Amino acid sequence: MTSDERHHLLAEQQFLREQLVQLPASALLTRKSTEARLRAVETRIQEAPEASESQPASARLTFSGAPVVGSRGVSADFGMRAVSSFSEAVTAVAASLSAPLAASGPIPNRGQSPLLITSTALGSFGFELEEHITDPDASSARSIMATALEHTHALLASTFGTDEELADVASETDRRAVEKVRAFLKVLADHEAVCTLQVADRTVRYVDIGQVKQSLQRLADDNLHEDHITLTGHFTGLLPQARTFEFKTDAEAQTLRGKIASTVDDVSEINRRLGDTVLIDVLTTQVGGGRPRYLLVRSPRWT
Repeated sequence: MTSDERHHLLAEQQFLREQLVQLPASALLTRKSTEARLRAVETRIQEAPEASESQPASARLTFSGAPVVGSRGVSADFGMRAVSSFSEAVTAVAASLSAPLAASGPIPNRGQSPLLITSTALGSFGFELEEHITDPDASSARSIMATALEHTHALLASTFGTDEELADVASETDRRAVEKVRAFLKVLADHEAVCTLQVADRTVRYVDIGQVKQSLQRLADDNLHEDHITLTGHFTGLLPQARTFEFKTDAEAQTLRGKIASTVDDVSEINRRLGDTVLIDVLTTQVGGGRPRYLLVRSPRWT
C-alpha cells in the first residue's frame, strides 16, 4: 500500500467515525451501513503494512466555521491564508530541528522539502498536504518534514492538556516556531474558523472558536515563560537514545532532569564524563504555574 492510499484510508476512517457520532439514534440503517464500512476500512488499515519512512510525509487539514460552505468550498482569502500560515509553521519547526532560529529574517532551507496540496480532503472541506521530495534516492531515512509535521501536531494537541504536558512539547520547540503556530491559530480566530489536523493516525480537532482562542492564549508569551540559565554541577545519568539527562547542581545540590536538544551532537562524551564538574547552558520552559522543563541547548563546557 502506498503512502497516499494509506493516508486516504485514515482520512476515511476519521470521517466515518465523525459521521457515527453525528447520526441520530433513529437512523438505524444508515448507522449499520456506516459501521460496516468503518469495519472494512479498519481491517484494510490493520492488514496493510505502514508506509516506509522513505515515503513523503503527509497531513490532512480540514476546516469548518464561518468561511466554509459545507463540503462545497471555502473563502479563497481564508483558504490561502490558512494553508500558507500552516505551511510556514511546519517549515519553521523543521528548520529549528537542525539549528536554533534567528529572531527575524528568512527561515533557513524553507524550499528544501515544501508541502504540496495534492488533493481536497474527503468528507469535509480542506486539503491533503504532502512533502515534495526533490531527490527521492538521496536517503531512505525519516525526513525532517515528517518529524516537523508530527511535532506541530503535538504542539497543537498539547494546548488541550495540562501545563506540564504543554511545557514538555514547548520546551523542545523554538520560540519563533511557536510564534508561527500562533500565527496559524490567529488566522483561524480572525476568520471564526476551526480546523482538524490529521498526521498519520493522530488527530487534533477544534470543535469551536473558543478552543482556538484558548490555544492562542496558552501559547502566548505571558503564559509560556522561557529563560536561558547556566548551571555548574555534574551529570549523574544519561539515556542516549531517549536523549534525556539527570544533573546535580553544585550550588543547591538540586537534581534536575531534562532533555537534550537535537543540535547537541556529543552525547557520548557526556556519558563518558559522568561525575565530572561541568558548566551547562539550559533553556527552562514553564507554563502557567506548572513545573519547569529543562533542555540542554549547547554542548557542555568541562572544567
